[in-house]
Amino acid sequence: MYKFENHIFFYAFGLLPLFIAIYIWYRYRTKKNFKKLGELGLINQLIPDVSNAKKTTKFILFLIGFTFLIFGLCNLQTGSKMQQVKREGADIMVCLDVSNSMLAQDLSPNRLERAKMAIENMIDKLQGDRLGIIVFAGEAYVQLPITTDYSSAKLFLESINTKIVPTQGTNIADAINKAVESFGKDEGKNKAIVVITDGENNEEVTESSVSAAEEASKKNIVIHTIGVGSAEGVPIPNMIDGYSVGYKKDNAGNTVVTKLDAKILQEIAEATKGVYVQASSADIGLDAILTKIGELDKKQMESKMYSDYEDQFQIFLMAALLLLVIETFISERVSRLWKKLNLFKSSHA
Repeated sequence: MYKFENHIFFYAFGLLPLFIAIYIWYRYRTKKNFKKLGELGLINQLIPDVSNAKKTTKFILFLIGFTFLIFGLCNLQTGSKMQQVKREGADIMVCLDVSNSMLAQDLSPNRLERAKMAIENMIDKLQGDRLGIIVFAGEAYVQLPITTDYSSAKLFLESINTKIVPTQGTNIADAINKAVESFGKDEGKNKAIVVITDGENNEEVTESSVSAAEEASKKNIVIHTIGVGSAEGVPIPNMIDGYSVGYKKDNAGNTVVTKLDAKILQEIAEATKGVYVQASSADIGLDAILTKIGELDKKQMESKMYSDYEDQFQIFLMAALLLLVIETFISERVSRLWKKLNLFKSSHA
């Protein structure tokens, strides 16, 4: 088992394309300036000791060294000791809507990102509970099987976006059924499903979702629902490379407006004696639901987990230092040995 202690340093990888662009620009400017002095072939004869291959080698070593430096700062940790632990907690499956309507910006920065931030905060508050994540739109998929590995849960959460499910729609019933299946056959009143969505104002969707909730209730599973968005409705932005470019339109050219359908979510929660919460900019409502989950009968379970982790940052920092030192000592001039080989070849040509 492994994990990274400092995920924030992964953003430094964004500097690599910048370094490459600067290097290409530098080589282009150098060549352009040489052309101003005269014919490029003649200038190369006047400065034969300069090696373009060595310049490129030095730059590649710098990039690799910088990459190792980032991994060192992120501090890879590997599990070194496993032990059997007993815990008491609930089993929680979070069903997160990833349809395009979740890109609406009536919650900042948008509905989906606001929900993801709230789930991450909820993970930090879990103690002994198992957590799983299901993403859904027109279909539902298990994004994270139920686990106590909260670090992995956060990593899987970061990767969620509206493109992760190819079929559009709001198939809440499929998400509930997938969540019920994920719990397995264990009995007990320690299971909860949390559905986070903007709902769908559709009679067929309502009937199938409530029916799925009633089946879950028969297995002593409580479903809590969180409605994200506004009842007044807002347009759905077109996102290109992370930027909003206009709004989605229907076949008639009208701007598509997405509205929160609280009724269906209230009916789902009522069918299992759960609670419905409407999210706001200040509070998405997961804290209130987590309090409710804390009232469930806790089940004692045994599981194996890593209790000790060892830091591995030293390996990456040593590799980075070695490569950067090598890069520093490599000269940009052609070596004497290379000159002698070229003279030898010329004399026997």
